Amino acid sequence: MRGSREGETTQNRRGGTRRWLWHGFWLLVIVLGLLLGLWQWERAADKRAYLERLDAAPHLESPASTPPDGARVTLHGEYLADHTLFLDNRTRDGELGVAVLTPLRDDSGRLWLVQRGFLATGPSRETPEAETPSGRVSVEGRWQSAGESAPVYGPNREGRRVQRIDLDAWPDREGFAYEGWLHLTGGDGAYPEWWQPSVMPPSRHLGYAVQWWGLALAALVVMIVGGRRRGRGHRRDPEAMERGSVKEEDNAWHSR
Repeated sequence: MRGSREGETTQNRRGGTRRWLWHGFWLLVIVLGLLLGLWQWERAADKRAYLERLDAAPHLESPASTPPDGARVTLHGEYLADHTLFLDNRTRDGELGVAVLTPLRDDSGRLWLVQRGFLATGPSRETPEAETPSGRVSVEGRWQSAGESAPVYGPNREGRRVQRIDLDAWPDREGFAYEGWLHLTGGDGAYPEWWQPSVMPPSRHLGYAVQWWGLALAALVVMIVGGRRRGRGHRRDPEAMERGSVKEEDNAWHSR
């Protein structure tokens, strides 16, 4: 009988540890799913607010201060064609090419960087040739403030090609009036548009939130149902051990 009780105690300890591990693991999955779902929900709200700001962005003409991100800006001035660089590895409608980047000095003497649009080049690595209007021009586009971008492993500028838009690619970088650039939507010297704000729609974030919360719900069901089954199995084990011990004692008694 003593062996039976000791075996039952050991079995209970093991069963308790397993139950703690079982519930701890699934609780971790549930909490993770809830938090990630909440994060995606908040991201959806942020994207809605950003898109609303874009829709409500002001239309400014030759602004004397930094435009808000997404503002529609009209400029009058002169292109500095000799300082044109090309943003490498752009695609539009399946074509390979570059984006044309040309500084523009407005009528007030402020220097702006203008992303003029897409120029098809094919796979050629020769320096592209972009036609740039001379004299006074008028352009309009969307303002994008400079922000963090993916790192470039190696030099950003090679010849007249750059791997990302960065004001540091121009020697007279301090000459630019504001930290950012204008993506043309029309005007003199504009090439076909290829750029648009890279914004995941709020509905997709909401879909991800529902998926994460669905995972949390599924984990809760598995934890409860699986825990009950494991509990019933654990209760049957001591009973089986007790019956086995009694049977052994009976056999030992009869053998005498």
